Amino acid sequence: MPFIASASKIDLPHKADQMEVKQHARDMFAPNFPQVDRLIYAFDNTGIQYRNFCQPLSYYAESRSFEERNNDYIRLSLRYSIQAAEDAIAKAGVSKNEITDLFFISTSGLATPSIDALIINAMRLNPAINRSPLWGLGCGGGVSGMAKACTAATANPDAVVLLVAVELCSLTLIKNDYSKSNFIGSSLFSDGIAACIIKGDNHTNNTQVKYVASGSKLYYDSLDIMGWDFQDTGFKVLFSKDIPSFINEHVKEDITSFLAKHLLTLDDIKNFIFHPGGKKVLDAYDNALHLEANALNNTRNAMRDYGNMSSATVLYVLESFINQGFVDGYGLMLAMGPGFSSEMVLLQMHN
Repeated sequence: MPFIASASKIDLPHKADQMEVKQHARDMFAPNFPQVDRLIYAFDNTGIQYRNFCQPLSYYAESRSFEERNNDYIRLSLRYSIQAAEDAIAKAGVSKNEITDLFFISTSGLATPSIDALIINAMRLNPAINRSPLWGLGCGGGVSGMAKACTAATANPDAVVLLVAVELCSLTLIKNDYSKSNFIGSSLFSDGIAACIIKGDNHTNNTQVKYVASGSKLYYDSLDIMGWDFQDTGFKVLFSKDIPSFINEHVKEDITSFLAKHLLTLDDIKNFIFHPGGKKVLDAYDNALHLEANALNNTRNAMRDYGNMSSATVLYVLESFINQGFVDGYGLMLAMGPGFSSEMVLLQMHN
């Protein structure tokens, strides 16, 4: 079985306190958004203390074109992808010349050639590398990307796969969009960059985090629950208040069915590597799955310390398990994303 050899995450230089962000958001929305005083409490009920931002808060107070913000997305995505990749490569004890595959995950900006091509050029990786840019998977992208990276390493036992997820959600903020969804989005979303190295099983395994299986599910007639509305001014965030209800309704059955295929039950899972989404989403996981009080600690801590970084968030959670410790047994990675869809990866984790 392939295994995860390393995980790396980026603490961005403009990390901000949530209460400071709250004040900036109020100042920005108040002149044209009558509901601001009624909805500002949303910043207090997120479970977030700090937000990971790629730019100082003053950047977001200024009107900027979509072109300018997207150019910043390309420039900063490349810079921090290289930083995260170099760290993951060093932790895995491999040479950059050994990398056989590169999977790049993002939903928050546009680039053609895609960012993976820019990474290969800048890092001078093997020009014959197999590269796969995966765009549009939203919050589910980190788990889906891990599944596809592990599938590549299963097909080639000699593989050394670099997985990079970059979401610069703050750059999608449309300053003059005074909708409720944009305001609520401003209380949750932030920026994250993470990288992992996955090796095929012909390599020496020192981490003992093995891939077992993966599963995906797309729910019919739920296309409007989460996504982007593409406008002249950029990416307008769309998400429904029904997401927690949807999770309550579906997640337990989906996890149970997935695990049953591998002769496992929820009780066999010792490490829950979940994308947080938000406080109500975390509460929905607890209600649906009846988890122990500390089961989602790493997930809650990632939300608390960084905010919702879309696809990258679950890799920050994984990094905590790998670098700070885990319980011997099975691990389950889970994230929900646009579609509406769920993504799962089953891991075997032994110290």
